[in-house]
Amino acid sequence: MSLRKFITNKTTAALAVLITAFANTSVFAQDAAAGAAAAPKVDMGEVYKSVIFYILVFLAACLFIAIIGKAIRVYELSREAQGKAVGINWNRIHASLFALFLVVGLYGVYWEYTVHGAMLLPDAASEHGKKIDEMFNLTLIITTIVFVVTHILLFGFSYIYKYSAKRKAYYYPHNNTIEKIWTIVPALVLTVLVLMGFLTWRSIFFKVEDPKNKPLQIEVTSEQFKWSIRYPGADGVVGNKNYKLTTATNPLGIDFKDLNSRDDEMADEMVIPVGKPVKLILTSKDVIHSFYMPHFRVQLNTVPGMRVYFEFTPTKTTAEMQQETNDPNFKYLFYCAKICGSGHYNMQKVVRVVSEAEYKTWIAEQKTYLNDDLRKQFNLPVAPAAAKSEADSTATDTAAVKTNQMALNK
Repeated sequence: MSLRKFITNKTTAALAVLITAFANTSVFAQDAAAGAAAAPKVDMGEVYKSVIFYILVFLAACLFIAIIGKAIRVYELSREAQGKAVGINWNRIHASLFALFLVVGLYGVYWEYTVHGAMLLPDAASEHGKKIDEMFNLTLIITTIVFVVTHILLFGFSYIYKYSAKRKAYYYPHNNTIEKIWTIVPALVLTVLVLMGFLTWRSIFFKVEDPKNKPLQIEVTSEQFKWSIRYPGADGVVGNKNYKLTTATNPLGIDFKDLNSRDDEMADEMVIPVGKPVKLILTSKDVIHSFYMPHFRVQLNTVPGMRVYFEFTPTKTTAEMQQETNDPNFKYLFYCAKICGSGHYNMQKVVRVVSEAEYKTWIAEQKTYLNDDLRKQFNLPVAPAAAKSEADSTATDTAAVKTNQMALNK
């Protein structure tokens, strides 16, 4: 074979192409391996945290579904062009999907009740909390029954009465009896629920004060991002405030012209006696916050320039709840349930429910809000220095006598 024929031979040309491609591929692979070894490692985990990644995945899924749909459509058109019967019975598929979704959905309801049901609010620790829980449970039971029954009818009818060429649908335009049933029954049920809610609300917010068991007043002031708790003094009345009086030494703007303010006390935690009504006075210094005590079923907004009131009676001490929950570290807390800024998550305070005797001991140890700096600012008489005790005076006199005796001996 001559050199010219050898070069122009198809087999030889194909081999040359294969050898060239293999050589180039080997070179590219070596360069890629060297580059990968030299390049710094990239953390691909960050890719899965980006929004763009999930958008691309969603678009890819939509494209895949569209391609499958187009392929099925081409298959059906080809069978129709050939005069063959329909290959896919979509009515039966849709009906089966309805039945499948019914079973999966009912299991989802069961799973929510058994798994997430345990994540509902804890047992109520206040008198009105039991009423709220009863109303909530009744509403939940009724709505669950209605939800399950209506969905069984909806999905069940869609499956049983799917299209069939062997039967004709019955024309049923109107039925007065059915219209009356599904209008009157929901109206009666909703009326009962609304009346229960109204009566429960009135029993909580419109209480007749018992002169023999007056509620303990506690003022809670919210600000970004903390709570300030003020207790009344011996007079049992929390004094007035005025935002115009707010200064560095008077951060709450207490008005000391009101005599009820002068014996008020500040606390770092909320301590309340069990079985005694507590009247909360809620205010805010800056923005709207939400005062939330889950165990006591209390949640109210604190609004700048307004005083919001709520009265409740605790029924379980902190020690009793520690025993019930088998958690020695259990604590009642109150939070801010309004997203009020970057430090919102940290707005919480401890609430201790104790006996009457423990409360009296604790409140006697708290300091008054009014101090010497505030007395000077408001031109009030400064409290006199504490007088020396008799024991201290005796010790001083004895020391003076000894000093005089030493001087005489010299």
